[in-house]
Amino acid sequence: MSELFKVSSNPHIRSRVATNGIMAAVLVALMPAAGFGIYNFGPRALAVIAVTIASTILTEYFFGLYKKKTTITDLSAVVTGLLLALNLPVTIPLWMAALGGVFAILVVKMLFGGLGQNFMNPALAGRCFLLISFPTAMTAFDCDAYTGATPLAALKAGEAVNVLDMIIGRTAGTIGETSVIAILIGACILILLGVIDLRIPGSYIVTFVLFIGLFGGHGFHPAYLAAQLSGGGLMLGAFFMATDYVTRPITIKGQYVFGAILGLLTGIFRIFGPGAEGVSYAIILGNLLVPLIEKYTKPTAFGYQKGGKRREK
Repeated sequence: MSELFKVSSNPHIRSRVATNGIMAAVLVALMPAAGFGIYNFGPRALAVIAVTIASTILTEYFFGLYKKKTTITDLSAVVTGLLLALNLPVTIPLWMAALGGVFAILVVKMLFGGLGQNFMNPALAGRCFLLISFPTAMTAFDCDAYTGATPLAALKAGEAVNVLDMIIGRTAGTIGETSVIAILIGACILILLGVIDLRIPGSYIVTFVLFIGLFGGHGFHPAYLAAQLSGGGLMLGAFFMATDYVTRPITIKGQYVFGAILGLLTGIFRIFGPGAEGVSYAIILGNLLVPLIEKYTKPTAFGYQKGGKRREK
C-alpha cells in the first residue's frame, strides 16, 4: 500500500475557527454592557474590571509556568475576568474581586484540566464563591449613582418599579447586568457571527416567562413580566454564560432541555427563594446536570433503534 494514512484521535472534523477567535468575538460582544457599566457607575467600575481581568490572566499565567504550558493566548482568561466583573457590584473591595478571579481560574478551571475540562462556568463559580464568602459586600449596591434596593428586590417586596429605567439601565445592580439594551446588542453580535444560537437562551427565557406567569402572583401582566426579564442577571446569563461551549450540552435536544431547566430553576429561586435573584445558582446547577442531560438526549446512531438493536434492511 503506497498511500500513507494519518491516524489521530477524535474529533476528526475540526472547525477552522480557533478558540482565541471565538473568545475575541465574545469580548467584542461584551463591550456594550461593559461600556455602559462604566458610564453608569463611573471609574470605579473600570477599576473592578481591570482588577478581575488582571487576576484571571496572572493566575492562568503562573499556573502555566508551573505546568510548563502557556494557555493565556486563547483569551479565555480575559473573558472569564470580564464576565466576573460584570457580575459584581461596583462597591466591592478590589481585593475581593481579585480573589474571585483567582478562584475562578485556579480552582474551577485549571485544577480540572484547563479550558474544556471545567465542570461549571468559571465566572459564575467565582461570583457564587464571593457571594457565599462575603454576602454583605456582594449585596451592597448603594453607590454614588444609586441608593436603595435593586429593582428585583423592590419587585419582590411588592413595590412599583420603573420598567423603562430597567431596560435602559438607569438602576442599581451589578456592573454589567443593568442595561438590557446593551446586553441584547452584544447578543445580536454573537448570533450574527454564528458564535451562539437561540436554542438555550430562547428555551430559558420562554420557560422562565411561563413559570413567572403561573406562579408569580401577577399572571401574565406585561409590565410584571418585562420587569422580571429586565431585572437582575437573566439576560446576561442567558446569552453569555448559559451558552458557554464547555458547560452546555452538545446535543440539540439537550440544549433545549438545559435552557428549560435554567428557566425553571431561576423562576423557583426568584419566586420561592429568600432572595430576589437566582440566575447564577440556576446556571451552575444546570452545569452539573449536563452529563445526565446528554445521556438521555443522545441521538440514536444511524442504523440502530433505541435499545441498541440494529434495524433490519
